[in-house]
Amino acid sequence: MLKIVPDPPHNHHSLEDTIIQATEYALCAQTVVHQAVLLHPRSPVSILVMAAMHEMEALLESALIQVQMPQVEPRTLH
Repeated sequence: MLKIVPDPPHNHHSLEDTIIQATEYALCAQTVVHQAVLLHPRSPVSILVMAAMHEMEALLESALIQVQMPQVEPRTLH
């Protein structure tokens, strides 16, 4: 019997892959932000948008660094 609705695709991405993809999206958003600031440099919103982009980039970079750090085995204290 044929299924009417196919199963959703399985997402086998690791957390690292997801963070890398989010970082790529953030770089695209950063390009749009820079273009908007170039078009309207005196807009009061431009500083807020640039600050928000900076914070998002810092968060993604920090998350990626944490994921890529080698896991350290906890030491047993005797």
